[in-house]
Amino acid sequence: MPLPAELAARARDVLAGRVQPVPARDAATVVLLRPGPEVYLLRRRSTMAFAAGAYVFPGGSVDVRDADQAVAWAGPSPAEWGAAFHADERLARGLVCAAVRETFEESGVLLAGPGPGSVVADTTGDDWEADRLALIDRSLAFADFLARRGLVLRSDLLKPWAHWITPEIETRRFDTRFFVAVLPEGQRTRDVGGEADRVVWQRPAEALELARRGEIFLMPPTHRTLSELSEHDSVGGVLATPRDIVTIMPRAVEIEGEMRLVTA
Repeated sequence: MPLPAELAARARDVLAGRVQPVPARDAATVVLLRPGPEVYLLRRRSTMAFAAGAYVFPGGSVDVRDADQAVAWAGPSPAEWGAAFHADERLARGLVCAAVRETFEESGVLLAGPGPGSVVADTTGDDWEADRLALIDRSLAFADFLARRGLVLRSDLLKPWAHWITPEIETRRFDTRFFVAVLPEGQRTRDVGGEADRVVWQRPAEALELARRGEIFLMPPTHRTLSELSEHDSVGGVLATPRDIVTIMPRAVEIEGEMRLVTA
């Protein structure tokens, strides 16, 4: 994809060594699925400093408290997640916790339950909303939230999908692991506002067509993920797909005098 003039100028500075890349922050993103299959997408507000106006999956940066050993856990261990994502155990724990926490913050869906074989049936009450807002403003730690409600995180409800790092030319960068998860039975998403001004459930192929027509904006990781999901005609097909996680970091190259972003 061609780069806008301002970003192209920065790309030339970075490539020439005149500007040093900013560090990438660890982050987690969850592709929430329901039968169709359909995916849950949020449109980021036009005022956001990063990815303004883009349709994205729920997700965000890892909070330092996400790696808290006190988080009640059921399913594959942090060590197993670390092996899947090529990360150390502490980071893997933080990534999984961030994935579950951010999904709840940005959709109202909670991948946790009273025990290892159960999941919360409804998260729409006023008390749940108060906890969600407290998690967002960081006045409540995720471990304390689960402990107070007697819940365990269900890491088995997540599947590792991809690993993307924001290009070095960007001023805001994220080192993001992508997960997929199925909307738990009985739960439902809701428009929770915050960083998003619209939420939709969309078939992957339909979202790609809207992007092709210029009706919505998709960033490269979202576009690639939707393309991969569009190859499946069921949620089960997505979950059964083997994934070998390979790190992808798009890079800037100059082609015939024009700066472009490429992923290969």
